[in-house]
Amino acid sequence: MTEWLSNAWHSTAHFFTAMPWQMWGVWTLSICLLIVGIIGSVVPLLPGPLLIFAAGILHTVLRPESGMSTWGIVILSLGLVLSYVVDFASGAMGARWFGASRWGIAGVFIGGIVGMFFIPFGLVLGPLIGGVAFELIFAKKQLHPAAKSAWGSLLGTGVGLVLRLIVALAMVATFFLDVLVW
Repeated sequence: MTEWLSNAWHSTAHFFTAMPWQMWGVWTLSICLLIVGIIGSVVPLLPGPLLIFAAGILHTVLRPESGMSTWGIVILSLGLVLSYVVDFASGAMGARWFGASRWGIAGVFIGGIVGMFFIPFGLVLGPLIGGVAFELIFAKKQLHPAAKSAWGSLLGTGVGLVLRLIVALAMVATFFLDVLVW
């Protein structure tokens, strides 16, 4: 066990001491973008998965010999699309689960789009207000069922946030596996 650990340590030390200073800059930029991307996957102000995708692309452009493969970039692209689909659909799915009508779901979507312009609280309050308003105005529901569907929208948004974090972590793992292992 100690021999394996010693060999691993020497291999790691050789890897980092053999890097030229330009590669240190590329790795620093990539890791900073990955960290901000992970934070941005849970903070509404930052486009987290997009920053993770940008880290993969920039690393590949700046260091083509140690960059990502085509399949790695395809997987990052799919993760990026999946994170935005989850982000937009989760609030509506939660509202539907709690009894929202089609009008309520439309209100959640429109409220989410309008809420993007009122960062940071608009991303949470926009779908809630949109869902309740559309349920009250167009679906002619009472306040209690409309509020129940808005609560479902909030829970769906929370689940979507967790799923977006999981997708972001999978994208970061894909980056490191592709660059360092594959």
